[in-house]
Amino acid sequence: MNILLLGSGGREHALAWKISQSKHCDHLFIAPGNAGTSSCGENVNIGVNDFEAIKKFSLDNKIDMIVVGPEEPLVRGVYDFFKNDSTTKNVIIVGPSAQGAQLEGSKAFSKHFMQRHHIPTAAYAEFTKDNFEEGKQYIRQQPTPVVLKADGLAAGKGVVIATTTKDALDAFEEMIVHQQFGEASSKVVIEAFLDGIELSVFVLTNGKDYKIIGHAKDYKRIGEGDTGLNTGGMGCVSPLPFLTDGFLQKIENKIIQPTIDGLQKENIIYNGFIFFGLIKVGDEPCVIEYNCRMGDHETEVVIPRLKNDIVELFLAMHRHTLNDEVIEFDERACATVMAVSGGYPGDYQKGKLINFPQLQPVQNNDTIIFHAGTKLDKDNNVVTNGGRVLAVSSFGSNIADAVQISKKVLKQIHFEGMYYRSDIGYEFKINVDRKN
Repeated sequence: MNILLLGSGGREHALAWKISQSKHCDHLFIAPGNAGTSSCGENVNIGVNDFEAIKKFSLDNKIDMIVVGPEEPLVRGVYDFFKNDSTTKNVIIVGPSAQGAQLEGSKAFSKHFMQRHHIPTAAYAEFTKDNFEEGKQYIRQQPTPVVLKADGLAAGKGVVIATTTKDALDAFEEMIVHQQFGEASSKVVIEAFLDGIELSVFVLTNGKDYKIIGHAKDYKRIGEGDTGLNTGGMGCVSPLPFLTDGFLQKIENKIIQPTIDGLQKENIIYNGFIFFGLIKVGDEPCVIEYNCRMGDHETEVVIPRLKNDIVELFLAMHRHTLNDEVIEFDERACATVMAVSGGYPGDYQKGKLINFPQLQPVQNNDTIIFHAGTKLDKDNNVVTNGGRVLAVSSFGSNIADAVQISKKVLKQIHFEGMYYRSDIGYEFKINVDRKN
């Protein structure tokens, strides 16, 4: 098969790395890709939202399958664009319809969906400029902390956890009145704060059947000990010692299966990944958010642990034979530590030369370097091209061991201003035996 992967981050490098190993993959193209994805296939200079260019390339190169990495083209309707065109309707799209992508594209949509299907989530209300004053009054009545979310896509930055009523009112005004996130914050969802431990569970589904393909815990804060500003993610670990078989069964019974049933009942076309952003409150799971794709940087630990041929799973999704697949995991712990540009998540510079321990990225049985914000310069050198630059993923006998291996590799890599957290997985000193 000829396969086209859309995206340019660490998620896409991890997916490209996995797809390229498939017995079904004859030729892999990545649009636009990064310096790392070029070692897995052929980078193509096409933007992820340029549907006409993607269509032309797909027809010219006899593309059989398109795997969509980021959320924006899904929310914009790349699935519908291809399926509604007679020349491309037979291309397999790994990604939901535009309606399905609203699970991530609109916080209000996802909240209403959960409410309709009795899926546990935080209490909430939604407001626009038309009922702005009511929103302020609502905030004054809420205990703090309180959570404010821009309704639309805001590049992972549209969530504020306000610890005081004043901070909540200020954030609400910034979003609604000053359009902090543009159209994305024209509507704001205000949620009760849930106190617990966060985790993510990932499934592949055709909207009827599903398979859990992994789970992880990430670290969003820039500073050691989970301090400082939120980022797109500074590291991630898997599997989770606290995710027992019993708790995972609760997640399936109370959240995953009702979500899939809801998609069916509402005739929502969904062929792709669902990222369940969850929180364990006491011994009960609640949904914080849905994402309509794999997460970045969670993919960088979930995909290495997945032993199945991923294209085989995509074909099973397409053929409605997912129930016949048996998911296999590498039993070792996996941890990724993210190296970021100096100044991130604020202002940072691009184009910094990256020096690796070898001429090629380290890749052995224990460690893989996934490129995120990188590109090749005119002299074919790998340089920084984003805030989150590299994800170093390593296997170990337990989480602490895996983190240490990633940190040893990172100590051999250098670029100006490079920073990484040295305490990823700090709360997991040992691993616990369990079944996936």
